[in-house]
Amino acid sequence: MTVSDRVRVKNVNVLSDRHYRLNEVEFEYRRGNGEWQTQKREVFDRGHAATLLPYNLANGTVVLTRQFRLPPYLAGHDDFMIEAAAGMLDDETPENRIRAEAEEEIGYRLHDVRKVFEAFMSPGSVTEKLHFFVAEYEAAMRISDGGGIVEEGEDIEVLELSIDQALAMISDGRIVDAKTIMLLQHAALNIFR
Repeated sequence: MTVSDRVRVKNVNVLSDRHYRLNEVEFEYRRGNGEWQTQKREVFDRGHAATLLPYNLANGTVVLTRQFRLPPYLAGHDDFMIEAAAGMLDDETPENRIRAEAEEEIGYRLHDVRKVFEAFMSPGSVTEKLHFFVAEYEAAMRISDGGGIVEEGEDIEVLELSIDQALAMISDGRIVDAKTIMLLQHAALNIFR
């Protein structure tokens, strides 16, 4: 029996369809004991995205971004977010999107981006699947200051940090973004060994 054999979507009610879509989904779910149960969930459909950690093995550094994010602020985080560069796929392949985001956000034209894994970041309520990439960088790959696209409201500061400093920022609470923590831990385990 597959999951599809255990789920019957009965009704989808669009609650909001502005920048992203928020649906209320009514469905029947066949429980482990075989009984069907009707449930309702709100599901935020924002599409899929890609994220990237550029690293320089010789220098022991990584490139991250620092920017204002409204949702963490509204949740009580009174600081800028330090994050890995990322962006919505917007009908593009994950690799092409992350290359474009690297140029827009951090100002690097990267040669070899390598996908390391995929993950659903909040599977209880959000459809988004994130594609995680790493890429080696060097100073000669810098084509601009980065900073993002002003028309999209981006005001991004580019940070080059040692891997040790970035990992310490997880421990002391300066880095609280899940995708960034995952990429930094991947780098600590698999790249900077």
